[in-house]
Amino acid sequence: MLDAMDVLLFVFAINVIRGEFHLSAAQAGLVSSFTLAFSAVGGILFGILADRFGRARSLIWSILIYSIASGGTALSWNLPSLLFWRAIVGIGLGAEWSAGAVLVAETWPPEHRAKAVGIMQSGWALGYILAAGVTAAVLPRYGWKVLFLTGLLPALFATLMRRKLHEPEIWTNRQALPKRRTWDSMGDLFRPPLLRITVCGTMLATSVLFAYWGLFTWVPGFLSATPEKGGAGLSIVRSSAFIIPMQMGAFAGYVTFGWLADKLGRRAAFLIYVIGAAIATPIYGASRGEQTLLLLGPAIGFLGTGFFSLFGAMLSELYPTEVRGTGGGFVYNIGRGLSSLAPWIVGAVADGYGIGGALALNSVFFLIGAGLIFTLPETRKIRLM
Repeated sequence: MLDAMDVLLFVFAINVIRGEFHLSAAQAGLVSSFTLAFSAVGGILFGILADRFGRARSLIWSILIYSIASGGTALSWNLPSLLFWRAIVGIGLGAEWSAGAVLVAETWPPEHRAKAVGIMQSGWALGYILAAGVTAAVLPRYGWKVLFLTGLLPALFATLMRRKLHEPEIWTNRQALPKRRTWDSMGDLFRPPLLRITVCGTMLATSVLFAYWGLFTWVPGFLSATPEKGGAGLSIVRSSAFIIPMQMGAFAGYVTFGWLADKLGRRAAFLIYVIGAAIATPIYGASRGEQTLLLLGPAIGFLGTGFFSLFGAMLSELYPTEVRGTGGGFVYNIGRGLSSLAPWIVGAVADGYGIGGALALNSVFFLIGAGLIFTLPETRKIRLM
């Protein structure tokens, strides 16, 4: 919830910052792309740290990084300084997922693991709603600099949870065994039997993360942009209000995915979501009526985000304990890093064809993900070792 809030404050302030810094849509998309690219750095690094020093400890560090950097964004005065602070936010974003997803997956038994990861992942939707509410309350009255200062609040939460969070037993038991060098562990990802998992998992993550970031980075901009620019023409406050039902749909999507994945299997649940998202996305981008957008929003949120619950469970089930953080962190965050081109590419297409039309591009990547899921084994009911 908290990392979503800090990351997405920029998404809601994007048009105001564009006006003050005189940025094109492609340049504004580049800022989000920077955040995603550096999330790969944070995710890979903290995946290794989570295996070496603990999941809970790494999680606390990650929260401190992105919250301090979010507040630091208020110090930006031009495009390069903005890129710097959002890159640090990205490092914290990637780091938190690598540590947190493994922590949850190792704590829950196999019959409920996807449900637990789904509940964890649903915090992203709550953070999106929180960012929308904070933006509506702060941005019109106090400006974007004060808005980003609110991003410091997660650091307080990190200090409070520090004494309450414990390492999972499976990781603690593994620490009693002889330790291997970090690069030996990293090397396992690129040798059989893990090589295929690493390559195919990275391709899968890249495709659907491209679709997600290409779509949801630009949804607030689409809602608030003028019709001449291919948008819906809503005010900042009204577009923020439209985001809330969309993210309520996303919350339901995350939680429902966990239940479906434990019931039907990871692969079947994933296919339902990404194929549905591929169909719904161009319909949403072509819509302009407020009532239509309000009705379609929850469906887009449900289908276009709920599938993320797959990765925390499935990647943890595909890698052994000694490289679970390293493997999951590498696959998911390399995918996120490569998908960092999505906001920039969609922004560049929007400059020529309008934001609404550019959103339809993401359907292709949802469908690619539907095909790639068959390159990985079904992992339902696997017990972690």
